[in-house]
Amino acid sequence: MEDPEHVRLTYNDIHNIIRGTSDKIASEFNPDMFIAIGGGGFFPARVLRTFLKDSSTKRNIPIQAIGLSLYESLPGTTAEQLGGEVVRTQWLGPDPGKRLLGRRALIIDEVDDTRKTLQYALNELQKDVEAELEMLPESERDSKRTKFAIFVVHNKLKTKLGKLPPDTPYFVGAEVKDVWLDYPWEAIDIEEHDRLAKEDEGRKTTSTN
Repeated sequence: MEDPEHVRLTYNDIHNIIRGTSDKIASEFNPDMFIAIGGGGFFPARVLRTFLKDSSTKRNIPIQAIGLSLYESLPGTTAEQLGGEVVRTQWLGPDPGKRLLGRRALIIDEVDDTRKTLQYALNELQKDVEAELEMLPESERDSKRTKFAIFVVHNKLKTKLGKLPPDTPYFVGAEVKDVWLDYPWEAIDIEEHDRLAKEDEGRKTTSTN
């Protein structure tokens, strides 16, 4: 089987993509909470917080973290589950629904590949909210209902296995082919990673001239 095409991305690449999408997120959704899917969502969430502030308080938007694994081999994960089933490794702590009530929460990840991780995250967070809403008087539920949106740095243009509700706002930094994306936070030798990324960019420039 042929190795997939690799595209190496630098921290500057990611930063600039996020910056280019931040105004659209602010104007169309205006989040007051970030939920980063670890580990690829941590860096994008922190960078996005540089450009977006809570519009009501003018303060930094809080970043919450959840851990989900689709590709990683974890203790107790069978070969059949690996790559096929989303495994929860970390959540929002006790009473997650209380943290979410009334929020405009932006779920953040680095890439939308199969969409299974994003579907799982949104579904589970919505379940937490619904469980909390059930404890409130019916007259208060609509005003406390959490609004969710999704931001990914990259969306792979491929058939998706997961689904998202059509009314959930979905923001993408950049659309890419179905290639293997090498993110800088996964590199052991960052200087070598950046050197190869620069070489890749040089070959692209040469091929288009």
